Amino acid sequence: MWKNPSESLARATVKYFQRHKGEVNSCAVSPDCLLILTCSDDSRLHVWEVKSGLLKQKVTGHTGPVKSCCFSPDGTIFASSSIDCTVRIWKVDKAECLCVLTDHSKSVETVCFSPDSKYLVSAGWDRLAILWKVQTGQKLKVFSGHQDTIICSAFSTDSSCIATGSWDYTVRLWSVYSDRTDRALKGHNGNVSCVCFSVSGMLASGSWDKTVRVWNPCNGSLIFLLTGHANWLRTLSFSWDGILMASAGHDNMVRLWDCENGKCIKVLKGMLDTAHTCTFSPKGTLLLIGAMGFYELD
Repeated sequence: MWKNPSESLARATVKYFQRHKGEVNSCAVSPDCLLILTCSDDSRLHVWEVKSGLLKQKVTGHTGPVKSCCFSPDGTIFASSSIDCTVRIWKVDKAECLCVLTDHSKSVETVCFSPDSKYLVSAGWDRLAILWKVQTGQKLKVFSGHQDTIICSAFSTDSSCIATGSWDYTVRLWSVYSDRTDRALKGHNGNVSCVCFSVSGMLASGSWDKTVRVWNPCNGSLIFLLTGHANWLRTLSFSWDGILMASAGHDNMVRLWDCENGKCIKVLKGMLDTAHTCTFSPKGTLLLIGAMGFYELD
């Protein structure tokens, strides 16, 4: 826990990773904080060493731009999704493709693992979210209800719930273990571009309407409406302890929010381009920004 987040961020340093030949669409930090995974419109994924900044592996296999990537929480595999309508699961140590999931009919825009690493959800232009069993690649459930492209997804910290955000301006909540009817969270006035759960159970959503909404997913009530961004939101991330949230997008800056009162405590400037993704490292010492640098929070 940071006793004074504002002071620690004031001492931040920035490092850059530049080897992709296209726009960086997503990035992730491995659970042990040793590796960074990035994916790009160049149809490749790159695996980087955090300390050295060296490119460790170029991962190929997708036949179109790669839109999303993530490590499994147990650190053994990672997943990617692409405009080529597939989801691929890869082994971390050799970047070997273990499985290709092919049930989507259009571009797959988002993919994420459950916190227990047992499940994977993917979604995209076909307006469907598909739940997969990671070990076997079996399709378990298909969630339908969005009226437009699904662009983002997230599991709750107990793996029981999935949130998806869509260009239909809504966030929908789906049950992993039951057949309970989904809930639609309404209020955004633009495409919902990012969703994220905190360890305390809050759900945040960011939108092209330039706002972040923080919800109580249990009853659908709004906790905070966060304003201040000058352009579209692209990415959100909660710190490991749920005390801070980072938001970023097309205004070339990152805002840090206090999750207890909804106040903006810091604005990080100096981005060279749109922040396509941001994520806190599992230990909370790094804030990774694509495309492509990271802030060191010690």
